[in-house]
Amino acid sequence: MATTTSPTDHRAQAAVGAGIVGLALALAGGALSIPGEAGYGGVGPNFLPWVVAAALAACGVLIVREALTGGFRAMEAPPGAAQPWWPGLAWVSAGLLANAALITRIGFIFSCTLCYLLAVQGLRRAAGQAASRPAVLAADLATGLALSAPVYWLFTRLLAINLPGLTGTGWL
Repeated sequence: MATTTSPTDHRAQAAVGAGIVGLALALAGGALSIPGEAGYGGVGPNFLPWVVAAALAACGVLIVREALTGGFRAMEAPPGAAQPWWPGLAWVSAGLLANAALITRIGFIFSCTLCYLLAVQGLRRAAGQAASRPAVLAADLATGLALSAPVYWLFTRLLAINLPGLTGTGWL
């Protein structure tokens, strides 16, 4: 079921788009201060900030254009409860805090896996899913490992960026 938007909604939507463009300009301003000499792989350290700034600017401009040409048409009402479910926020926050506290003790892979597991538990519980079943926990744990291990290896092996590891071998 589509909802209609009021002129106030259009102004708010345009303000969000303008804020995103402003954020992109701030990121581009910060990228100007990063040296641009090409390093390993042919790109310099300012390459990624410029890519992100350009993508943000494009998204912001598209949001402003959409708002000025009638707003987000055929926008469905957001799913979920009318009030926030605070225990879900606690689960996600616990994941982020545990990651920050444990990353230097148990390494990037395991701390990010724990962060993923706790955050997904909060999201599953907020959606009313059976999150504490052993099969669900095992699947979430495996997914967290499947996401964090390749990221760790990509950063440490391919990009030569030091991330905290559990062992001195560079593989955990």
